[in-house]
Amino acid sequence: MSQGHIRPAGAPAKGASSADPMLVEVTRGPMVESRHRVAFAVVDAAGRLVMSAGDYEAPVYGRSAIKPLQALPLLESGAADAFALGAAEIALACASHSGEPRHVDSVSAWLGKIGCAAQDLECGAHLPYNEAAAEALLRSGRTPSALHNNCSGKHTGFLCLARHMGYPTKGYIRYDHPVQQRILGVLESMTGLDLSAAPRGIDGCGIPVIAMPLGNMALAMARMADPHDQPEARQKACARILKAMAAEPFLVAGSGRYCTRAMEALKGRAVIKTGAEGVYCGALPDQGLGFAIKALDGAGRAAEAAVGQVLKRLGILDAAQTDLLVQVLHNRAGAAVGEVHAANGAASG
Repeated sequence: MSQGHIRPAGAPAKGASSADPMLVEVTRGPMVESRHRVAFAVVDAAGRLVMSAGDYEAPVYGRSAIKPLQALPLLESGAADAFALGAAEIALACASHSGEPRHVDSVSAWLGKIGCAAQDLECGAHLPYNEAAAEALLRSGRTPSALHNNCSGKHTGFLCLARHMGYPTKGYIRYDHPVQQRILGVLESMTGLDLSAAPRGIDGCGIPVIAMPLGNMALAMARMADPHDQPEARQKACARILKAMAAEPFLVAGSGRYCTRAMEALKGRAVIKTGAEGVYCGALPDQGLGFAIKALDGAGRAAEAAVGQVLKRLGILDAAQTDLLVQVLHNRAGAAVGEVHAANGAASG
């Protein structure tokens, strides 16, 4: 797989890059109970490596962390304007939402706007991630539908694109469907990669998932943050997606979720997105940077600690924003018993 545009910056800050992964520790009382290792890359829109740890050239599945990239065709095609989509729908197209009432109701309304319904979604159903929403659904005697799937907004965006372009709506999750082929083209353009021979699998919601190096995923996010050398339609699409996510952080994730809390606190300085198996991506519009993070064991708690550490090192977070830097662990009675935090910039072995 071509590494393309990623190259080290001329003079990175001391300790900014390391071949060793970042170390995230889980403590309980005075002892380190567990350790996670995390790889990451921070890249600018010219492809210069600004900061890294671990093997950022190893291919990983971006999972839901690359949803902002997958949403680009929705805007570039004119579908968003044709169906008068606002910030809420665009944020949902990038979301891994918790299935709370506003998420479900908003997706349902969007489907109605494009002449589709829940049965047109091919993402499958699961209980809401949000415990209160799941309990309320079960108490009502109802079962979850595809609307509750955390990816239902993204899938509604795919249906919206298909409707606008005159593509078949059935089978839109297949690799050879025109919707997925348009997304593939965007991913290749934004990452600077030929993905025709890249490892490919099926994501949890049924769409194709394609392996890419962290460095190139970070490049794609940097190009979203600073799309000055992209075609005009893409420049506008990138800006609109990041603005929508920053304006509607609740719709991107949900109550108490890291993505939502971070974007609420950072007010557009960083737009971040989680994915399964310990992946995070983010765009920093003010700095023209993008980042991609992978917890090597797939642990989401480690990835969140790494996001906080990276943002701190980039000057986006300060030490006072401890809720975004450290996850406090509580026992069943609610007492604080430990924490998850980045131990240092890189692992020692």
